Amino acid sequence: MNIWRSILQALYMAFEMFWEILWPLILGFALSAVVQAVVSKREISRLLPDDSPRSLAIACGLGAASSSCSYAAVALARSIFGRGANFTAAMAFELASTNLVAELAIILVILMGWQFMIAEFVGAPLMVVIMALLFRALLSPESVVAAKEQANKGIPGSMEGHAEMDMAVTDGPLLRRMLSSKGLTAISHYFVMDWAAIWFDIAVGLLLAGALAVWVPNCFWRSFFFVTHPILAKFWGPIIGPFVAIVSFVCSVGNIPLAAMLWNGGISFGGVVAFILADLIVLPILDIYRRYYGMKMSRFILVTFYISMSVAALAIEFIFQAFGLIPQHPATVVEASLTFNYTTVLNGMFLALSAVLLWRFFTTGGPEMLRHMNRAAGTESTGVVTDTTSERAQDSHEYTCPMHPEIIQEKPGNCPKCGMRSIMRA
Repeated sequence: MNIWRSILQALYMAFEMFWEILWPLILGFALSAVVQAVVSKREISRLLPDDSPRSLAIACGLGAASSSCSYAAVALARSIFGRGANFTAAMAFELASTNLVAELAIILVILMGWQFMIAEFVGAPLMVVIMALLFRALLSPESVVAAKEQANKGIPGSMEGHAEMDMAVTDGPLLRRMLSSKGLTAISHYFVMDWAAIWFDIAVGLLLAGALAVWVPNCFWRSFFFVTHPILAKFWGPIIGPFVAIVSFVCSVGNIPLAAMLWNGGISFGGVVAFILADLIVLPILDIYRRYYGMKMSRFILVTFYISMSVAALAIEFIFQAFGLIPQHPATVVEASLTFNYTTVLNGMFLALSAVLLWRFFTTGGPEMLRHMNRAAGTESTGVVTDTTSERAQDSHEYTCPMHPEIIQEKPGNCPKCGMRSIMRA
């Protein structure tokens, strides 16, 4: 009976956290969908020709305007790298895609406090700078060539279709683009696609956070994070934070509830920042790096990303301490009980907004696109990668859009209506 009671308590804790962050999630994904609907992905490769400060700044800006899904960010980074973008700039874009997005900022403020939001938005660019310096010092041209050859093999990873999709409306004034029929359709599709891409990570993050809050005693965390040794804890947190992220399997905004639990357990401020920054080196994504770029490059990415995240987080620890910005433990993760308050009202309002976007999604061919979202570019319904470079294949086959089968092309490319990568017709 005690076991079942503790399980129910953990599930209730997870639901309470979900209820607290529901309206910020909807708002964040809606804002992200609006940005993606008016910012085209097609020009990204052209805008990132090198690893100059200008290109890295553009990469961070474009990443902040994209989806927060870690898997889609990794797939899109491989895509733009294969199309000619600089490898370092592509990695900067990838890091910004999950660490500088609007929904992350909103969730951090609601669940943990504005200090963590500021730390994330200062730490992420700092991490990109450190990563770029490490790449410039340690990455050989031969390794980049080998990685590009591997990337061009087209070995599928995850969320390939989501990364390829480009429905952006780029003609006319901004408000007119957003409110146009095509713009509203694009917003609804991006909104649902983003939810479909990361719902699992959010669910796992909430369940893990609820389980840790109920089942793991506080004395364990205090010992593990060296709470009684403040100086050691400041250095240990940024080192152990990314490791906890790697083995937790949780990425995207799904790691914020778990970060709150770690903070309440006693990990240092810098340790929390390092944990949040490390969502792009979790074990499933490391395996995707191996498939995309080869084992050697995947190891290089792991080591350099780990160092960049730890050093950036440690710097944030001391900077925020110097300005007296580090909040006190613990964070108010959830309210004492579910009541009729501003959270309930906002959840109701934004659930209504979700219903409108879902209606638009289902009435404009969204389910068909969703069915193809996780299919690698250039694959048939069997999931087998087709040869998109063979002249013989191009001469003897036709290509069509998964969402718009009436669009038929003689060569592989992007659909002129939605921007999704065409697939070979059976």
